Amino acid sequence: MDVRERRALILQLIETEGEVSVADMSQRAGVSEMTVRRDLEALEGRGALIRLHGRAVAPVSRSYEPPFDVRVGSAPIAKERIGALAAGLLAEGETVVLDVGTTTLEVARALKGRRNITVLTPSLPIANVLAEDPGIRLMLTGGVLRPGERSLVGDLAVGSFRDYRFDTVVLGVGGIDLEAGLTEYNLDDTRVKRAAIEIARRIVVVADATKLGRVAFARICPLAQVDVLVTDAAAPAELIASIEDAGVEVRLA
Repeated sequence: MDVRERRALILQLIETEGEVSVADMSQRAGVSEMTVRRDLEALEGRGALIRLHGRAVAPVSRSYEPPFDVRVGSAPIAKERIGALAAGLLAEGETVVLDVGTTTLEVARALKGRRNITVLTPSLPIANVLAEDPGIRLMLTGGVLRPGERSLVGDLAVGSFRDYRFDTVVLGVGGIDLEAGLTEYNLDDTRVKRAAIEIARRIVVVADATKLGRVAFARICPLAQVDVLVTDAAAPAELIASIEDAGVEVRLA
C-alpha cells in the first residue's frame, strides 16, 4: 500500500468511523507506526483530521470543510463510478448546471467525448476538464474565486443564473439527511447551489455513501425537492429505503 492509498484509507476510516488508531492503521497498511504518524501529521496539516494521543479523529464542527485536494483522495473509485452513472443520465442536447465538488468533477470527466451538451459551472477544475472538448458548450458563472476550493461565489455568481432555464442541475453536497435535507459547509457555495436549483427542471445529487446521514452547516434544500440521488453500493440499505420513501429516485453505482 503506497502513501496515497494509505492516506485515502485513513480518510475513509475517519469519515465512516469518526477516528483511526495508529496501531490499527499500522496493521492494516503493513507499515510502521512511525510511518502512520507521518501520514497523520501530513493530513492534519491539510485540515483533514485532528491528532490525539495514539489516534486521530474527525474535525467536529459542521462548518469545517475538508480541503479540495484532501477530498479528491477520498473514495476515488466510488466517485468515479458515481460520475459515470450520473453522466449517463444526461442526454444529447441537454443543458446542465454542473456544481462544484470532487464528485461532480468525476461527472465532468465522464462527459468528455459527449456531443451537443451545454454545461454551466462555477467550478474552475470542471472548466479545466471540459475547456477543450468540442462537443461541450462550456459556460462559467463568473464571480469571486474561493482559493483552495477554486469555486466561483458571490453576487455575480448567484446572479448569473437568473436569465437561464436549464434542464438539469448536478449537485454536490456536504451531507444528506432525512430531516435536515441537503446541507453544505460553506455559506457562499450554498447560495450558488440554491440559485442553480431555482432554474433547473431536474435536480440530480451525486454523493458517495459517506455523505448519507451527515449534516453540514448550511441548508441547501429539503430532501423531497431532489429528483435523483446517485450514490454507491456501500450506502446502507435501510437509509436508501427511507430516502426512496421520501420520493427520491436512488441510483447505485
